[in-house]
Amino acid sequence: MHRHDPGIRLREIGERVGITERAAHRIVVELGAAGYITRQRNGRRNLYTINSDVSIHDPIAPEQSVGRLLEILSAPATPARRAQASA
Repeated sequence: MHRHDPGIRLREIGERVGITERAAHRIVVELGAAGYITRQRNGRRNLYTINSDVSIHDPIAPEQSVGRLLEILSAPATPARRAQASA
């Protein structure tokens, strides 16, 4: 029997980043409206997919995609990156 991974709840996201569940929900709605994520209803739950090919809507980084930003943010910290962060 295959168990479906329930993922993470908005309450947990809020707790991890120090905001309320309501604030996390508002951010998710805004991300969806901007096209960064897509929502799919699955029973009583929503499943979200990150649209990694979508360009970042910012004049500073118009050529960058959401996927590239996530790669950068999730990369392990190297000594050089730690030194830049503390400077």
